[in-house]
Amino acid sequence: MVVVDNAVYVRGQRVASPPSLDDTYEVLHEKHGMAWIGLYRPDEAELHSVAAEFGLHTLMIEDALRGHQRPKMERYGDTLLAVFKAARYLDTEERVEFGEVHIILGPDFAITVRHSETPNIGAIRKRLEANANLLARGPEAVLYAVIDEIVDGYAPVLAGLQNDIDEIDDALFTEGKESSKRIYALSREVIEFQRATKPLIGVFDALTAGFEKYDVDVELRRHLRDVHDHVLRVIERADAFRAVLQNALTVNSALVGQRQNEETRRLSEASYAQSEQVKKISSWAAILFAPTLIGTIYGMNFRHMPELDWPLGYPLALLLMAGMSAVLYVVFRKNKWL
Repeated sequence: MVVVDNAVYVRGQRVASPPSLDDTYEVLHEKHGMAWIGLYRPDEAELHSVAAEFGLHTLMIEDALRGHQRPKMERYGDTLLAVFKAARYLDTEERVEFGEVHIILGPDFAITVRHSETPNIGAIRKRLEANANLLARGPEAVLYAVIDEIVDGYAPVLAGLQNDIDEIDDALFTEGKESSKRIYALSREVIEFQRATKPLIGVFDALTAGFEKYDVDVELRRHLRDVHDHVLRVIERADAFRAVLQNALTVNSALVGQRQNEETRRLSEASYAQSEQVKKISSWAAILFAPTLIGTIYGMNFRHMPELDWPLGYPLALLLMAGMSAVLYVVFRKNKWL
């Protein structure tokens, strides 16, 4: 359904729920009250219908059709366009989901255009209808009710982000690359949340500047200032979250570098230990090679070998074997191979 709810109010009371937009226009002219039209992802036909009836600027219609606008407030004569970003925290997925709503206000009408599941305009309408005194203050009451609901919805989001940050702090010194990925993903969510909330400062500044010029009800001014205070606190916490995550990412990078250095050191130590073992094995092999070489020569079955008939040949061969082995041992020992 494009037209989710459609009603005409007189002195804060719903007096008609017309079945179509054309019927709404007729009842509004007849009752001289306030029309509140709720649209969900409307197409050009519905938007051009309300634009023709209420004399809306073409830029308002373009923004409402495209969606994906930054939070802002613009005035076109006696008509106001406000865009807000709603947010909700999904516990099961541990992520923040963002929504968008456009509010168009005129002297006797309020049009809400929703492009996502949040915020719940139906619930906002019911609460506002239960407070006839507030609703009787005009279209600005709708603006207040919607923005108040959106800002109140930021509190659970902050709580969810705080819980995620606490979990990151606990896991910071135990996890490696996975922790870096999570910190980066959470940082992106906080940045997106800041994009939804920081522009609200300019929105409220513009609203405050127009209180006198557009004769906004005094009670509504108080309510809007209260919401403004909540927005400032939300922005401060979001800024703190971003700073904490930046520090966490820096610390995590240092820890990952430290772990890599320790791993490199362990590998170097293992390689050094293996090298020392190879040196020892090579040294003993060389020491044993010298007597083996001499013994091999004497073990050859040749008849004409002068040393075979020499009485000192055998002792000399043994002495030569021992001497060469001793010399090699001293050399390797001096070079710290043994």
